Amino acid sequence: MSENNSQSMEIIMQLIMHGGDAKSSAMEAIQAAKKGDFSLAEDKLEHSQEAINEGHRVQTELLSKEAEGNEMDLNLLMVHAQDQLMSAMTYRDLAMEIIEIYNRID
Repeated sequence: MSENNSQSMEIIMQLIMHGGDAKSSAMEAIQAAKKGDFSLAEDKLEHSQEAINEGHRVQTELLSKEAEGNEMDLNLLMVHAQDQLMSAMTYRDLAMEIIEIYNRID
């Protein structure tokens, strides 16, 4: 594997990891709110946002490199990595709404 491919794979794995972490934390936030633990739910939402922010940081590095002329091959893994991050953002947004509903019911 070339050094460029190795770097690409590292970036892709970081995006997948941060997206998965953000999504898991959002789901844990919903479960905490369902049990009435709104403090834990808020902590989990915060952790989810931090993971999304890290994913965005990696994504921004990618965009900066491409703007400098260092293009990365578009492959199925990269598409999956981007999808992971975007779906995590959607999960977090929905988790916030669901937690608000649980909060009102409580």
